[in-house]
Amino acid sequence: MSESHGALAGLKVIDLTQMLAGPYCTMLLADQGADVIKIEPINGDPTRAFGPFRADDAEHHYGGYFQSTNRNKKSIAIDLKSEEGKKLFRRLARDADVVAENFRAGVMDRLGIGYETLAADNPKLVYAAIRGFGDPRTGASPYVDRPAFDVVAQAMGGAMGVTGPDAQTPMKIGPGVGDIFPAALTAFGIMAALRHAEKTGQGQFVDVAMYDGIVAMCERIIYQQSYTGRSPVPEGNQHPILCPFGTFTAADGQVTVGCPRDSFWKELTAIMGRPELGDDPKFATNNARLVHSAETIALVEGWTSARTKAEIALALDGKVPFGPVNTAEDIFADPHMAARQMLVDVEHPGSSKPVTIASTPVRMTLTPGGVQHRAPLTGENTSGVLEAAGLSKDEIADLRQRSIIA
Repeated sequence: MSESHGALAGLKVIDLTQMLAGPYCTMLLADQGADVIKIEPINGDPTRAFGPFRADDAEHHYGGYFQSTNRNKKSIAIDLKSEEGKKLFRRLARDADVVAENFRAGVMDRLGIGYETLAADNPKLVYAAIRGFGDPRTGASPYVDRPAFDVVAQAMGGAMGVTGPDAQTPMKIGPGVGDIFPAALTAFGIMAALRHAEKTGQGQFVDVAMYDGIVAMCERIIYQQSYTGRSPVPEGNQHPILCPFGTFTAADGQVTVGCPRDSFWKELTAIMGRPELGDDPKFATNNARLVHSAETIALVEGWTSARTKAEIALALDGKVPFGPVNTAEDIFADPHMAARQMLVDVEHPGSSKPVTIASTPVRMTLTPGGVQHRAPLTGENTSGVLEAAGLSKDEIADLRQRSIIA
C-alpha cells in the first residue's frame, strides 16, 4: 500500500509536537497519507529515550513510546533557537498546509515564528496548538502558564472524578486519554479549518486545551450536575443511568454486559432462564432496574459467575451486548484483530525482529491509509526535505557542519 492511497495525500504538515498529544494528532493525519515532517531538536525528540526497548536493541534510537505515534512521519532536525534555523523553518512553513505544535503558550511567539508571523507568509496556513489550558488567542485561562500532562487533564476535566471503585477512590483511566482525546479533537479541528481554507483561501488558528477536551469527553457529568444539582462520583464498573451496564464476574475472569434498551433485558432474562423478570414491574424498565440496581446486578452476576467467558459468549452472541474483559495477550489472539488488520508489524532499528503496533481504526474503502513505515531516526529525512525546499547539497552540508541541522 503506497502513501498516495491515503485521502490526505499531498497535504503538507509541519510537526513540532512532542510527548503524546501532539504526535498522536499528527499521526492521525499521517495515517491517512499526509506528508508529516517532524521537526526535532538537534539531539532528537526527548521521548526517543522512553521505553520499552527490545532486549536485543543496543542502539536505542527510540523505544515503543516513540515508535507507536511517530510512524509514517519524516524527521528533520533543526536548531530553532538559531536565526538560520528559524529562517529554515519559515521557509518550510511557507508552502505548508498545517503547522502543529504543543509547546506552552507564547514559546513560538518568543522565538519569532508564531502563528501571525507564519500566516503573514502563508495566509492559507492552518496552525494547530494543543496545550494544557489553551491559548490566549481563543480565551485566556488563568492557568495558561501551567504545564500539563495526561494525568492533569484527566484530574481536572472530570475523568478521574467519575472513575474508581467508590466515591472515595478516584482513579485515572489507564490509557492516556488526557492526551489522546484532545489529539483526536485537534485532528478534527485541523480538517475543519482546512475545509474552510479550501473554500475561502483563509487559514486560521486551531486551539484545543487538554482540560477542555476531557470536559467534552466527560459530557455526561455536566448535564448530570445541571439536571440534578449533584456532582457524579465514581461508581465502580456499573453505570449511573443504565442498568445492567457494566462488568460481571465469570468463572474464568470478567465480562461486560449492557442493556441500554428494555428489549435487551427481556432477551437476557430469557437466556438466563428467568423470563418472568422481563415483565416484572421491579425490572421491566431501565428506570425500575436503576431503583433496584443492587438486586438487578446480583441476578445477572449469579448467572455469569457460574459460566466461563466462552459459555457466556455462546449464550449471548448476537442477542445481548457483551464482551470479555481482554488483556493485551487476549487482544493479540482475537481473530477480530486479524480480520480488521488492527495489529501491524514494523521494523525497529537495532532489533532483529519487527515489533507490533496498533494500526489506524479509521477505515475507508477507496483511500484506506494505514501504517506505511516505522518511525524515523533523528534527522533521517533532513537532506531530502531541505533539497525539496530548494537548498543545494553544499548548503545542507554547511548547515550540518555548523550544527544548524542534523
